[in-house]
Amino acid sequence: MKQNVIYILIAVLWTAVFTSCESFSDADGVTDIRYLSAQVTISSDTYETTGEGLTLSLTDVDKGTVIEKALTGSTIALDEILPGIYNLSVYGSTKDAEGRDIYLNGEHTNYPIVENNKKIEVEMKGSLLGPVIFKEIFFSGTANFYFRNQFYEVYNNSDETVYLDGLYFANLYPTTASTFRPIWREEDKGDYVYADRIWKFPGNGTDYPLAPGESCVISQFAANHKLPQYNPNSPVDGTSSEFEFNMNNPNYPDQPAPDMVHVFYDGKAGKGGSPQYLTSVFGGAFVLFKPLDENYDPVNDKKWQAIDQDDYYEQILAKIPYSYIWDAVEAGPNESMLKGKRVPGVLDAGMTYVGDIYNSLGVARKKIGERADGTPRLQDSNNSTNDFEHGVTPQFRRYGAKMPAWNHTLTGK
Repeated sequence: MKQNVIYILIAVLWTAVFTSCESFSDADGVTDIRYLSAQVTISSDTYETTGEGLTLSLTDVDKGTVIEKALTGSTIALDEILPGIYNLSVYGSTKDAEGRDIYLNGEHTNYPIVENNKKIEVEMKGSLLGPVIFKEIFFSGTANFYFRNQFYEVYNNSDETVYLDGLYFANLYPTTASTFRPIWREEDKGDYVYADRIWKFPGNGTDYPLAPGESCVISQFAANHKLPQYNPNSPVDGTSSEFEFNMNNPNYPDQPAPDMVHVFYDGKAGKGGSPQYLTSVFGGAFVLFKPLDENYDPVNDKKWQAIDQDDYYEQILAKIPYSYIWDAVEAGPNESMLKGKRVPGVLDAGMTYVGDIYNSLGVARKKIGERADGTPRLQDSNNSTNDFEHGVTPQFRRYGAKMPAWNHTLTGK
């Protein structure tokens, strides 16, 4: 009797399974799907744009499907959208009303589209595409726990000579990618990134020209790191660096390369008590910027200062408007830390990485072409995930970039 009951239950279950499968099969054949339409309009308080050169991306959060369309104006129509929750972004390189190259980005995250003829407004944030960009960064250090060989190579990717004099370099807060977000005072919220420390290139305005195709290396310590007293396993010899971040450490004496000018740390012009300028071996976030306000002074003018309300030590940070920034690069320990980004998408939509610490690997911007003289054209889409090779052996002046004529190894000064 029990055996018969079991057979009956099994038969019932199989009938249910087949019935469900037939129901799903029937559902797959349904063509009466209620599609929606929407209209996306972009605007910007900072930069006027026609929309040319921009791309709209619409990602279905649940299904992962992506729709991409090129904009030809400030408004674009979307048809045949299924009701759902979407991540919507508009981004790309274009020109503003003054003919300057800019990068624009605007987005809505987890945005519901559940009604027909939806009108969607997207506020675009912008940044200038600066002529000088980060070309190569070595931050991970070398085993065992040697980090003095960190360096940052910047490159003139434009077709005009640029003077480095007065250009600023900063690493941003938090100094390591983190999912714990800073809490800013209400008056500090806005179009800013926040600097942990700021340096500036020296010069009187025309002392340090960087021609198209030339690069400039700034080293933490511009010595030959392969020497026995440092680390023979180091992949780099920093003696040909154009500049160094000198912290007046007697154990790591000042090198012939000219010193970067220290500008800001914790609300002061002084360098602080640390014996070295060490950025995170897990990967920091870095910007090159040129103030549009000639009175920019984060030391003496408190309007340029901010603190993280969740920081026990209440370190004073420097506010840098997006509009000042020529280039920004976000680096992290690995690709999964994209969720811990410090840099907004308008400046860098991605992240570069080397996979581990003290592994003697760096990151290098991709080459996309060459000038007539053989110097490289480098990729700059404001997305470090796409723009960089991740985890390469560091090298000064990769791809045949040129050394500026004022390099101290050429002039003997």
